Amino acid sequence: MSTIEPFIVEATQVGDAQRGTDPSWVSDARRSALERFRQLGFPTARDEEWRFTSVAPIAETRFHVACDEAPALGAQDFEPFDLQSELGGLLVFVNGRCVASNASAQGPRVVSLRRALSDGVPEIGAHLTHIADGTRNPFTALNTAFLNEGAFIHVPDNTVVEEPIHLLFLSVGDGVPTMAHPRVLVVMGSNAQATIVESYGAVRAGRYFTNTVTEVLAGPNATLNHYKLQREHPDSFHVGAMYLRGARDATMTCHSISLGGSIVRNDVVAVLDGEGATCTLNGLYLGEGSRLVDNHTTIDHARPHCDSREVYKGILADRSRAVFNGKIIVRPDAQKTDAKQTNKALLLSENAQINTKPQLEIFANDVKCTHGAAIGQMDDDAIFYLRARGLDLEQARHMLIRAFAGDVLNQMPLAPLRARVDAELGERLAGLRP
Repeated sequence: MSTIEPFIVEATQVGDAQRGTDPSWVSDARRSALERFRQLGFPTARDEEWRFTSVAPIAETRFHVACDEAPALGAQDFEPFDLQSELGGLLVFVNGRCVASNASAQGPRVVSLRRALSDGVPEIGAHLTHIADGTRNPFTALNTAFLNEGAFIHVPDNTVVEEPIHLLFLSVGDGVPTMAHPRVLVVMGSNAQATIVESYGAVRAGRYFTNTVTEVLAGPNATLNHYKLQREHPDSFHVGAMYLRGARDATMTCHSISLGGSIVRNDVVAVLDGEGATCTLNGLYLGEGSRLVDNHTTIDHARPHCDSREVYKGILADRSRAVFNGKIIVRPDAQKTDAKQTNKALLLSENAQINTKPQLEIFANDVKCTHGAAIGQMDDDAIFYLRARGLDLEQARHMLIRAFAGDVLNQMPLAPLRARVDAELGERLAGLRP
């Protein structure tokens, strides 16, 4: 049996179970995506976009969709993932199933994808599967083939959501390798403003695979602050893709924090499809043991007068590896583009490794585009300076590492989340050895 057949069998069972329940276009989308995944298969080192990342451990593991009945969890299980903030909406998923929801009747619509499909929400049919590109990314195609559950957020025109909306995805080990393929669709109207947090974590140890896709449509003059906080179990695999499309004068800011998982791949594709649109991508990742963290980003300047800023930083210890590929595309009509990309990695071990590749594809002549990459180890002079002022070696190292990460963390305006990430980063660094 080929490595893709077990996934095809599981996806077919999901589609058969929903036949007659979902609209015909959803069944058609599943069927088409499954055929596309069959054609693409899992990527290998011969694929340029995956040549430094082997997904063989995912492809060769027999994962099963978790049973319909989600495990019972107590309040103590959710406490580590509490944002410690008032919320504008909350959805909680356990092993891919929505188990709790809390949203105000006024303002944004925050519901499970299954609920939105059953209600026949018009924005679902107009945008779901239309923003994400599953023709080239096999994992996006696989996610669509399993299309069944996830989150739908609609922020109407002229609506400002003051408190963050939290989407919490938890995995609970149950003795066998499980997988979940959550789908998130965010539709923001004209002049809408919202903050959305996607959290991914584990409650109990277990081998599992999370394959998530998020689609975002930001209307004219909309403002989105999006956070993805990934803190999954060290034995898990996480593949996530986020596709954004911004209309005229839309502002999209995305923060990606990766602190867990054995193999982690994050794809972000942002299309600035309206004049004056802006996009900011911030990323921070920590590698320990033999973890692999792969970040691929694409910012596509499709219209004139669009700005983008991107800063990704990685901290790599032990035998961990990282990949960063950042692409900026400037289309022929996208004059007056202003784009800047920075990628830095701090290697705490001689065995840590990163492959970095910044790319510029410019087809216009009146633009300002820059990119830079820097890879280095701890600054001995800085350590000596701090030790001369009373700090021991470990304290000096941790202070420098925290300062390195601070360039990304300080760009996160959601204070409770920033404090939680900073605290967890400090705990994790305390366990590292030179």
